[in-house]
Amino acid sequence: MKIMAIEASGPVAGCAVLEDGLLIADYNVQYKKKHAQSLVPMMDEVKHMLDLDLSTVDAIAISKGPGSFTGLRIGAATAKGAAMAMDCPIIPVPTVDSIAYNLFGTDSLICPLMDARRQQVYTGIYEWIQDGDAPDGMRFSVVRPQCVIPVAEIAEDLNARGRFVIFLGDGVPVSREALAELMKVPYTFAPAHLARQRAAAVAALAYAYYEEQGDACMVTADDFRPQYLRLAQAEQEHSERRNFSLLLQ
Repeated sequence: MKIMAIEASGPVAGCAVLEDGLLIADYNVQYKKKHAQSLVPMMDEVKHMLDLDLSTVDAIAISKGPGSFTGLRIGAATAKGAAMAMDCPIIPVPTVDSIAYNLFGTDSLICPLMDARRQQVYTGIYEWIQDGDAPDGMRFSVVRPQCVIPVAEIAEDLNARGRFVIFLGDGVPVSREALAELMKVPYTFAPAHLARQRAAAVAALAYAYYEEQGDACMVTADDFRPQYLRLAQAEQEHSERRNFSLLLQ
């Protein structure tokens, strides 16, 4: 099983290739260029470095959201175009899940934070559970599915669980002061090389889905849609104005 993964949901643009569980390429950049400028050239560079025959790619994995609305649309368009050109399916991977998947084997709770603006974060809660039937003896478990909520709400949930927490994600810098006030349980932050989105994590989680679910984890390029979790700000403001207008009628 050969998977090419794309990451464009947040500040990191990335491309990775995983073959039969072995990561053979992982190219991630977080700099000044926009994803529209960098993503396809990165994929082309990986193709040439690996002498990759695109006809051998079995699936395109993509972080499906939540995340930056522009980034998700660029990633979706790139994934759909690549899948159509290669005549292969897409494996959608929840963005928050893939960030948490960076941290393997810890006995702490894992809590990614992505800045959703308007004093909210995209987040979720995850853990690794010992499981003798799992390939590595550990099973990745979703404790609270990805959602968009205020930092105070996720802190309250974590405090109630009474366990050590590892935070990671681009929402950490803007949430540090709030977490210092809100958290009652011990916590820490993931190191820089594990703290953001990575195409390799998207590829690895997609491969885990395939091992568990087979073709059921795949969709066609025509059927794939990003998962935003909420309206874009302009759409939300339009909806609010419309609802206010209805109230005045």
